[in-house]
Amino acid sequence: MRRVFVPLALLGMLILSGLALAPIYNGTLLPLLTTVAAAGSVLISVAVRRLPAFTAAPASVLGLAVMVYVTVRVTAAAGQIPGAVPDVAREALGNSIPRLLTALIPIEPQPDTVLLPVIATWLAGLAAAEAGVRYRRVLLSYSAPTALFGGALYLVGPDTTAARATTWIPMAYAALAILGLIASARPDLGGDTLTGAQRRTLGLRVGAGAAAGLAVIVLLSQLLGPAVAEQGNDSPVDPRNYVTPPQLDALDENPLVRLSGWNLNKDQHLFDAVVTRGPGAEQEPIIRLAVLNDYDGVTWRIGSVYRNAGRVLGRSDGDGPEVTQAITIDELDGRLLPGIATPERVEGVRVAYDAETGTVALADSLRKGLTYTVTSRQRPRPDDQALLVAEVPTPEEAARFVALPGKVPDSIAQLSSHLGEGVSNPYQRAFAIQQWLEEHYKLVADAPSGHSYPNVEHFLFGNKQLGGQKGTSEQFTAAFAVLARLAGLPTRVGVGFQTHEGRKEIHGADAIAWPEVEFKGFGWVAFDPLPKSDTVQRPVEDDFKPKAPPSQPPPPSVPPPSAAPSAQSSASAHASAAPATAAGDHTTLIAVSSAAAALVLVIAYFASVPVVLARRRRRRLSEGPPGVRIDAAWHEVLIGLRQAGRPAPTHLTAGEVARYAANAAEPRAHAPGRGLRPAVPPVDELATLVNAVAFATPATGPGEPQAVRATAQATAYVEDLRARRPWWRRLLWTFDPRPLRWHRRRKD
Repeated sequence: MRRVFVPLALLGMLILSGLALAPIYNGTLLPLLTTVAAAGSVLISVAVRRLPAFTAAPASVLGLAVMVYVTVRVTAAAGQIPGAVPDVAREALGNSIPRLLTALIPIEPQPDTVLLPVIATWLAGLAAAEAGVRYRRVLLSYSAPTALFGGALYLVGPDTTAARATTWIPMAYAALAILGLIASARPDLGGDTLTGAQRRTLGLRVGAGAAAGLAVIVLLSQLLGPAVAEQGNDSPVDPRNYVTPPQLDALDENPLVRLSGWNLNKDQHLFDAVVTRGPGAEQEPIIRLAVLNDYDGVTWRIGSVYRNAGRVLGRSDGDGPEVTQAITIDELDGRLLPGIATPERVEGVRVAYDAETGTVALADSLRKGLTYTVTSRQRPRPDDQALLVAEVPTPEEAARFVALPGKVPDSIAQLSSHLGEGVSNPYQRAFAIQQWLEEHYKLVADAPSGHSYPNVEHFLFGNKQLGGQKGTSEQFTAAFAVLARLAGLPTRVGVGFQTHEGRKEIHGADAIAWPEVEFKGFGWVAFDPLPKSDTVQRPVEDDFKPKAPPSQPPPPSVPPPSAAPSAQSSASAHASAAPATAAGDHTTLIAVSSAAAALVLVIAYFASVPVVLARRRRRRLSEGPPGVRIDAAWHEVLIGLRQAGRPAPTHLTAGEVARYAANAAEPRAHAPGRGLRPAVPPVDELATLVNAVAFATPATGPGEPQAVRATAQATAYVEDLRARRPWWRRLLWTFDPRPLRWHRRRKD
């Protein structure tokens, strides 16, 4: 039984490790290869178990070399990776770990994403089989498969789809481990040959050992049980957060600035696109180049997080008709890869993909003659009647897409308010902005590039003779986005190319930008603010004229000096020269003494601030009823956020403030050799206690233990928040007198 069931148990545990990792991979190639690797390593060790021990390693290494060759060849063919097997294997071994941690889920089985799990499975099988089969240390042999199994679960991370698909695997893993232990149990020692005294001694030892083991288990459950139970609601750590995904350069980060150049070079041949539409697809779909999410008042940027991807770009939801594009690059440069939204599969090139926006990028720059195929799922535009009753995400939920940093010009803000008057729902606000732009402005191809606040203001209200009130799709889209964000609509910008029925060539004149607004239940909906061919342009001044800013008061008038001093004034000046000098010396002495005294007082004041703050903080957090101390601890967190320059918005609830506080701390640059900085101490329990203090009765409110934990949480969070600030901010934090005023206002 040992010879049969122990290898089978080890083989099953290794296979289950591969199955635990399989849900984050595309297809069944990875579990198939890990199963072959597990079987090969275990069978080789079983086959040479009667030979000397030193023969196991060379035989297994030879088998591993064959397995690596087969893996590279099969996955390279499946992933369409060119090159000789040794070169591909060398490149895959050198980049396996970063490629795995930056790959898009589901991961495409390619040499650099499959080779590491296969080698790890083989080595774990070798170690387990040698310990369990040759040396009969079955429990020790479980260490390698268990480490492999834990590594697979860690690599899966918080992927919920994978977690749901593998709920049965831990149970099966434990069952195989028990089977191996049962099969390897020692035979009966022959109870008939034992005397009564020997039986009593054996029973006593067995009982004592069982009692000791039970005591250890109970003790560990009491010590570690609460900590383990608290992890039940936590999401697993995602190892992909510890690596930096591929980034774009400045030109690809903001392709909106390239529209003017493309529109001026109308005949520039950018690429060819042969579009094959499925039933229900649009007749002339737009090929998207990028989606720009972030605006800083000067430029729009993509701001995407790219993950290395294979041919499959995320899990398909099957929504919308399928559209296939065969694209051949000509003069289009950069790293962004054009394709119709939303791409699901790319063949012919290796790409990086941002799942949130659907933007595809290459590891290298585009080159002339590059050919690839994109399969997209085109989501149909929602019906206007359905959008009329749709809501948009709240500003807290979509803060990134309503942000307008800096000072928005008053004229633009006034126009946004004007367009929102009498409008009852978000879709009508967006449609009002679209209608205003298409009826009052002119589309031209020779407008200079620019979409900052001054450019948008000039486009909306500038003199027509000086280039105002006309622009390319860049200005129309930027103006729509700014006006929509001012109206509270989550908005982003798309850049791409128009297609034409019966023509595959895409030229510079086909480049276009458009705005998109997010609606709950419908996702991102595109709008078209460009004027139509039959639109009659109306002067802006006829429908809206921004109010002029209040003028500044004129400077006070100063009487002009006389042309020449009189003799009397000259004499008076000489007569008073000596007394003035003496008075000036006396005044200087007083000024210097006053300045020195003021400096001493200021230094003494700021030197006493840390002492006073520490004493008052200690008194507030340690004296009084539990409810008062919990409230004081919560106030310490709010004050810490204000000192860090991240004050919590006043409209947030306590639970929302706790989540805001977790995101408010920015990571600090690490000193060499210190590794990763730990997570921010949570204040979720403190928020719960604050709600209990506010709404519970005195009899059911928090007690002394809860007050102690609240104080500890607040202190730990504020100290960590301060430690994450730059050194000069920490210095100012120490001598900041504002908390004294904040505490006084709160007391009042």
